[in-house]
Amino acid sequence: MLPTVNDLANQLRRLACGLISLLVIALAIAPQALALNDAQQLVVESWKLVNQSYVDPSRFDAIHWRRLRQKALEGSIESSGQAYDAIDAMLAPIGDPYTRLLRPADYDVMKASNEGSLSGVGLQLGHRSDDGKIVVIAALEGSPAADAGLVSGTLVLAVNGETTESLGLEATAARLRGEAGTQVVLTLLSADDTQSEVTLERRYVDLRPVRTRRLRSDSHTLGYLRITQFSDGVPDQVQEALRELSEKGIEGLVLDLRNNSGGLVSAGLSVADAFLSNQPIVETRNRDGIADPIQAGQGEIYSGPMVTLVNQGTASASEILAGALQDDGRSQLLGSRTFGKGLIQTLTNLSDGSGLAITVAGYVTPSGRDIQGQGLEPDRLLDQPEPLNPGGEGDRWLLDAERFMESLLDRRTASTDPEPDPQP
Repeated sequence: MLPTVNDLANQLRRLACGLISLLVIALAIAPQALALNDAQQLVVESWKLVNQSYVDPSRFDAIHWRRLRQKALEGSIESSGQAYDAIDAMLAPIGDPYTRLLRPADYDVMKASNEGSLSGVGLQLGHRSDDGKIVVIAALEGSPAADAGLVSGTLVLAVNGETTESLGLEATAARLRGEAGTQVVLTLLSADDTQSEVTLERRYVDLRPVRTRRLRSDSHTLGYLRITQFSDGVPDQVQEALRELSEKGIEGLVLDLRNNSGGLVSAGLSVADAFLSNQPIVETRNRDGIADPIQAGQGEIYSGPMVTLVNQGTASASEILAGALQDDGRSQLLGSRTFGKGLIQTLTNLSDGSGLAITVAGYVTPSGRDIQGQGLEPDRLLDQPEPLNPGGEGDRWLLDAERFMESLLDRRTASTDPEPDPQP
């Protein structure tokens, strides 16, 4: 028998009630399912920041970036430690060692370093461009690492028996820091494949990023300016140092960027302003392919002749400065090839006191050179082995730079001397 109109109406009412009941249940469950605890929110916050600003979004499709977020949240994340592990695992497939999470203690140390203070062994570390292994960029002047003779290019294999491969860059750096008077054992591999162990005693390291003095010879007075990193306050210190040297009548300047592993790009750009006037400094290129040329302002603090010392420990922001000076014809570079870090990171505070470093741009020098993984080739290579104490007693490279500067001054003097009057 065919259903009556009333039967159909009753069936529709029952169906509607069922749908309403399901909707009510779904609405009751949805808020609970979507509610994230603080640790899970940290994972989502990190994912969003990288998603919005990472320099190469094409990487996301290749690594199934959205799926990585979902996978991270599927695990048990109830504590900050679990959140940090999940974020590390989520970022690893990107394959960029400079895009990374900084746990609160590591983040505090990085901020302290940018302010000019540090307690530890004084090693600046990075990833080797060809295989990602952890390598010494530079030993800070006056640090335990510098006193032990650790040089740029040395691989750090282990710290207190823990391999750096398992630790990663940030954890390795964290193991090197600690209270003054405590010791740490490093397993190292030198450039000639010699493995060794060295025990270093941690101590407070006064970074003193700007150092200056006069260099006097029988015929010339030069200024010497050494910048070991670009931290807060460095641009002002450099400007003050240049004014003082100029007031003392220097004829030329030796700028020393050896073992300057970078720091704040903004500080490096401000220092470039002290030497360049209305000249290009660098061109950055972001994720949208937009080129942003950055030019020095009008007028410079020091406009006299200069040469610049660089080495394998010259990296990042110091390479931006050195590349601009070289390309603009402002200063010749002397020394050895630089490190080759042509990527720029931003550092963002996360909600729990940790930090997130994200590669947001690459850069090229004014002439268009991309130095990532290649470095800058100096105009004049200086003899190896490289001096281990830049600016100190017996620094052969500094002596070479002095002689080069003096010969440059002598040539300039000879070219501007008036022609002698013809003999009657």
